[in-house]
Amino acid sequence: MPAESKKRIIMRDLVRNRYIYLMLVPVIVYYAIFHYGPMYGLLIAFKDYGIADGVWESPWVGFTHFKNFFENPYFWRLLRNTLMISIYELLFAFPAPIILALLLNEIRLVIFKRVVQTISYLPHFISIVVVAGMLVDFAARDGLVNNMLGFFGYEPIAFLQEPGWFRSIYVSSGIWQGIGWGSIIYLAAMSSIDPTLYDAARIDGAGRWKQTLHITIPGIMPTIVILFILNIGSMLSVGSEKIILLYNPLTYETADVISTYVYRKGILGADFGYSAAVGLFNSVISFILLILANTISKRVSEHRLW
Repeated sequence: MPAESKKRIIMRDLVRNRYIYLMLVPVIVYYAIFHYGPMYGLLIAFKDYGIADGVWESPWVGFTHFKNFFENPYFWRLLRNTLMISIYELLFAFPAPIILALLLNEIRLVIFKRVVQTISYLPHFISIVVVAGMLVDFAARDGLVNNMLGFFGYEPIAFLQEPGWFRSIYVSSGIWQGIGWGSIIYLAAMSSIDPTLYDAARIDGAGRWKQTLHITIPGIMPTIVILFILNIGSMLSVGSEKIILLYNPLTYETADVISTYVYRKGILGADFGYSAAVGLFNSVISFILLILANTISKRVSEHRLW
């Protein structure tokens, strides 16, 4: 098609749908100001940043901050903890909403189904600060969990002071808080499955388990794959808020992750250039993981992000 014809078609489309395109303006302005605009601040990862000099006047130091981070004695501990928590979340937290959605889909009593859904959604709306406070109280030596263990004759355990318990507490509390909310997406995907497939399966003698195995799970597989790829892309972006509220120097061995290290160096230590370099390293690795996961999915299945 000639270039002139393309321009005419684009202009005609812009004029015809001008009000729809105008609705995009606030979104574009929002992302330009609050998401892409601040990215110029990444320059301080390559500078010896000083507040008095500002971003542009601070002297360049190249990859010095990155080199210092890789040579940091805590580098491997931070990377190991970040990956371990992310892998635990992929193994246990990611499938949990899928299993709950499959179970809810099998409930035929509508009132009971609604009650279960409402109860499972509620933890999502509780603040991280409140959740952390509840965990501290429940896991204390004189808390609910230790009282229950004592009832069965077990000695009390200082859960939040022993490194071996931190990952289990972090991941299990995340499952409790997000399982109901995460199941909404899968229930929505299940609602789009053609009901005649279930009718045909029943005529062929398939029970509930076989219907789930051969119709429901394949029906929501594209959604599962897309969300799994997105989770792979955020493997190194373990949220720091709950960890900061729960960890202490006694549990740094298993609880200290890259994002909490960035918080300590950047906010508490005012080493902005170094913390920006660590954060940039984290983002680049996450982006590479996202590309790899999408490429592998593209080669082994028909589902991918792009």
